[in-house]
Amino acid sequence: MIREVITYPNKLLRTKSKDVEKFDDELHTLLDDMYDTMIDQSGVGLAAIQVGIPLNILIISLPDENDVQAKEDLIEAVNPVITHKDGEQVFTEGCLSVPGFHEDVKRAQNIVVEYYNRYGQKQTMEADDFLSVAWQHEMEHLEGHLFIENLSFLKRKKFEKEWKRKLKEKGKS
Repeated sequence: MIREVITYPNKLLRTKSKDVEKFDDELHTLLDDMYDTMIDQSGVGLAAIQVGIPLNILIISLPDENDVQAKEDLIEAVNPVITHKDGEQVFTEGCLSVPGFHEDVKRAQNIVVEYYNRYGQKQTMEADDFLSVAWQHEMEHLEGHLFIENLSFLKRKKFEKEWKRKLKEKGKS
């Protein structure tokens, strides 16, 4: 089922998510719905808070060389924790909760993440480049932050001005 993605400035996006304690059918349904929603919105990642559920759950599905996001390549991460970060990279990011806005963000190049899969089995993954960016971006959501908070003061001011203008135009249509 496709769920509604909440967008900035919805206050729920500022909520710090809580750990999942039960790995049950309800969790599996949420993960399946998150995948359907992410694909429907043409995203590469989605945190549960973006569909209004304040739980430490995120999914990532990077397109392959044919631009296909195969469900068997989907990363489903429950209660993820970054245990190592190094290096630095700048990547142009966007967000389903901040539609139509893209900006360069500086993040770690390499990370190691520990998390649980949908069945409660512990996993460890090393990620670099775009996958590392996707992990770090989604994990910020779990802390109640958005990628726009990483922008410089001036870029943030510019974003706020453009965003307000966009909301006004939407209200008129």
